[in-house]
Amino acid sequence: MSPNDFDGQVAAIRGFSRFYTRKLGIIEPKLLHSSFTLQEARILYEIAHRPACTATDLTRDLGLDPGFLSRTLQGLQRRQIVTRKPSKDDGRVNELSLTAKGRTAQAELERRAREEVGTLLAGLDAAQRAAIVGAMTTIEQTLERPAEKPAVFILRSHRPGDIGWVISSQAQAYAEEYGWDISYEALVAEICAQFIRSYDPSREHCWIAEASGERLGSVFLVNGGDDVAKLRLLLVEKEARGLGVGRALVEQCVRSAREKGYQEMTLWTQSILVAARGIYQAVGFRRVKEEPHHSFGVDLVGETWEMKL
Repeated sequence: MSPNDFDGQVAAIRGFSRFYTRKLGIIEPKLLHSSFTLQEARILYEIAHRPACTATDLTRDLGLDPGFLSRTLQGLQRRQIVTRKPSKDDGRVNELSLTAKGRTAQAELERRAREEVGTLLAGLDAAQRAAIVGAMTTIEQTLERPAEKPAVFILRSHRPGDIGWVISSQAQAYAEEYGWDISYEALVAEICAQFIRSYDPSREHCWIAEASGERLGSVFLVNGGDDVAKLRLLLVEKEARGLGVGRALVEQCVRSAREKGYQEMTLWTQSILVAARGIYQAVGFRRVKEEPHHSFGVDLVGETWEMKL
């Protein structure tokens, strides 16, 4: 096929689309052998991953017909998957949320989706997997309209070398931006060393945000005991701030804690970390304690935040 053969290029893209949907089972009547259609699964995903969600949001962002969306939501309500309640900010607007049954169903859909993609990638080596992700990123970046183009990054599990980067990045960022001394680096190193020594993948995880091979941020999910998960060491590199990296890392951490069966999540932060505190509040954490202290060479106000899962 000639590079300038437009009709051939159209046919190639259509062919790939058929191949990919078949590979992922998207054209089946029910997605991932579940009781949900693809559109229902998309709706559940959006509701689960937004701090607040309305039918108007879904119509706009998913490109759904309002009538179709209304009928679909009614069906999900009858199945006790989705519920509506008036918004705290505007009683004229109904916010959508998942019931306990809905959260369980959505978590199961995500688990099956990860397994499906994992099966596709399992027979490939690291270079082949990276090539696939790079090709997909290129497609997304090229076809997305520039005015609507979101920041493109991925969240991945930690690999050899990442924990050392976390320690270095945390120490440098807080020294440069807040004047913290080397005792903070010692604390981070201790936390990271403990994470490596006692790492239990069924209960804990570390995510690295990455774009074009460059690390942008990180967060840890750590077992705090008694069905309590801890969110630790959230960091977003200065050049990546404002792109949604921090929010994505925190939401992934919370989502994983729910999937792993934790009942509660907690974190310790400082009052001066305004951007991070804003993210915690937006995703559902509530400040339950604050206490002045002198640490890392400066006077601080420590805060404990908690969330029921």
